[in-house]
Amino acid sequence: MECNAELNSDAALAAPGVDTPVLKPWIIFLFSLTCALAVANVYSAQPLLESISLSLQVPAGMIGSVVTVTQVGYAAGLIFLVPLGDRVKRKTLVVTLLLLSVLALIVAGLSPNFVTLLCAVLFIGLMAVVVQLVVAWAAILAAPQRRGKVVGTVTSGIVLGILLARFISGSIADIAGWRAVYLTAAFLMLLIACIVAKGVPATPPQAHAPSYLSLLASAFRLFMTEPQLRKGGVFALLIFTAFSMLWTTMVLPLSALSLSHTQIGMFGLAGVAGALAAAKAGTWADRGWGKRATGAALALLALSWLPIAYTETSLVWLVVGIIMLDFAVQTVHVISQSTLIAARPEAASRLVGAYMCFYSIGSATGAIVATQLYACFGWQAVCLAGASVSACAFLIWLGFDKS
Repeated sequence: MECNAELNSDAALAAPGVDTPVLKPWIIFLFSLTCALAVANVYSAQPLLESISLSLQVPAGMIGSVVTVTQVGYAAGLIFLVPLGDRVKRKTLVVTLLLLSVLALIVAGLSPNFVTLLCAVLFIGLMAVVVQLVVAWAAILAAPQRRGKVVGTVTSGIVLGILLARFISGSIADIAGWRAVYLTAAFLMLLIACIVAKGVPATPPQAHAPSYLSLLASAFRLFMTEPQLRKGGVFALLIFTAFSMLWTTMVLPLSALSLSHTQIGMFGLAGVAGALAAAKAGTWADRGWGKRATGAALALLALSWLPIAYTETSLVWLVVGIIMLDFAVQTVHVISQSTLIAARPEAASRLVGAYMCFYSIGSATGAIVATQLYACFGWQAVCLAGASVSACAFLIWLGFDKS
């Protein structure tokens, strides 16, 4: 989810005839903060799964459906909500989605049972695509010569939200319980929505924009016509299945070791090193090294499960495995998107949106499969499954490389 922010930025850059006022620094910061909070709502549940399971009396094998349903909502938002950004005023759409997020977060925090919680997190995921709309809005409002810098700054909020969500939600849960995480997020989203509604200038929708149904149809056609999308989509499906297998289920063995929510959330910070190291991946793609770097990263992804398998006996090995896994996933993710955009820059928004659907499906699948495996067979079964999925991705890369 780190690169989701690029989804509508190219459409924004191409928006015709818009008077672009110079964005004040506080508005850029506000956009960045909005993205951080919105994306954090998708990831904040991961350290809380054990507490939610105990509180709502949910079997361990089913608790991963919290993450799965959130990702299903996010995928639906990518398909059905993001295209609205080209049809209606972005300010109206963004504020509406933020307010609906507040409602969904309140319902989640007050959920009397598991079914209510699942309905709430479905809408939380659905509304989280506000991130794509905010980045596009920022790009349109920025002066042409500053658009790249503005988009980069706003995108940094997404990375920050992902990296800090687990740690902060774990800390809040230790102090006030898992429900407080959702209620705190609701208050912050309401505050952000009010500030955005009052202080940020609006932009008109595109003149002569295609119909909503035309935009949807064109996105689906790309699956059939773009081989690079199908190839990148397969990799996204598999790497994010493996990624979700680790991050969704990891809380269960760590809770068994009597670690607090805060301590569990801190392992999310170990992924920072991997994510920062993978920042070079775009440069490798620009230099024509993308194919080899992808293969090396997929091999590293498969190997990362070896140290992860020792989680129950050594937390040091877990940290090593997290760094390896995050580096591998982010490397493949960045190169895949760079290659996609280079192939069809005029269709970059729809291509990345379609690609991110594979990300959501993989994340949802990994979450539910891994929690079922842990409940039935334990941590080693999760690691074996994660390594198998990762090895499949590497073998598919070998097949593509020879073809």
